[in-house]
Amino acid sequence: MEKIQSALAKARKQRDGEDAGGEQPKPQGGQTLREGLVSVRADSRTSQVSPEVVAAWQEFMPLDLKQGVVEANRIIALQGGREGTRIDMMRTRVLQQMRDNKWRRLAITSPTAGCGKSTIAVNLALSLQRLPDMRTVLLELDLRRPAITKILGIESPLNVSTVLEGVETLAENALAYGSNLAISASQKPSKTPTELLSGAHIPEVLADIEATYAPDVMIFDMPPMLASDDMMAFARHVDCVLLVAAAETTTVKEIDICERDLASQTNVMGVVLNKCRYVGPENGYGYYE
Repeated sequence: MEKIQSALAKARKQRDGEDAGGEQPKPQGGQTLREGLVSVRADSRTSQVSPEVVAAWQEFMPLDLKQGVVEANRIIALQGGREGTRIDMMRTRVLQQMRDNKWRRLAITSPTAGCGKSTIAVNLALSLQRLPDMRTVLLELDLRRPAITKILGIESPLNVSTVLEGVETLAENALAYGSNLAISASQKPSKTPTELLSGAHIPEVLADIEATYAPDVMIFDMPPMLASDDMMAFARHVDCVLLVAAAETTTVKEIDICERDLASQTNVMGVVLNKCRYVGPENGYGYYE
């Protein structure tokens, strides 16, 4: 882990030197875009919602999750506790940084396939769901290889593409887990993913979702960066991006390329190192022992 962090820091320093012609923009609060996730004071608040928003959330069909299915697919944030501690820690740091910068739209991507970005996206959404004052919408925009319905054992014929096209509403293509998490995904791949994600009507579709459901956070499970141009086609519509890297698989060069491209369009919040086989005892502090 230390070697990866050192290599990334070196690559970023070199890249910043190459880009020295202009000063890097900073989010509110003075933190540079590439400083990653930071620990800041918790921000508690009471969410005020209108009766119209409450009624809109009640239109979703309920999602029934089976513990055995989600556990088999590495979903550990459903009920919290010891297994979900690291996801909850990531949730807190992500949420605090988004609040500090008044961000609401978070994209999750990876350099290549197989890094576990969809698993991270679902776990983060379920972790946020356990915060009663938070409303979260998870949209699966990896339209070439959708995976969320399989991960969660969803059999309903959802099709997020029709929402992006403006043909159907989110309520017709999403399920709600509890009263504050809506998930829209697809059972089948789209034939025109890039065209959908770069469509001129996308801003209107996203604005309508925000106006109708007032989500505190919208999470977009995006395609891998280096597999297609889908992520870059959509990048300008999000406030920030988390990049998921696979330990012992993703290279520093791949991360550096993705960070450079993403930073030209949006804010790079940080890199999540996934699939770590060896985690030191300092992680978790033995709290649940």
